[in-house]
Amino acid sequence: MADLDPPSGLALSELAEDLLQELQVHFQGLTETITFKMEEMGSRIDDLQNNVTDLMVEAGIQNTKSK
Repeated sequence: MADLDPPSGLALSELAEDLLQELQVHFQGLTETITFKMEEMGSRIDDLQNNVTDLMVEAGIQNTKSK
């Protein structure tokens, strides 16, 4: 068997730095995706709430001043 030299401290440090940078990029992408999805969901909930309120007004269950 051939003798393999263990990686130097500098090589390990660079590898760890690269890995952390890659993880940070992926985490930022996920954060942006989640933020977008939450904003989209909030908008849909607002639309739904407005539609329910409009239906209640049409049905005479709620007056327009409580909006």
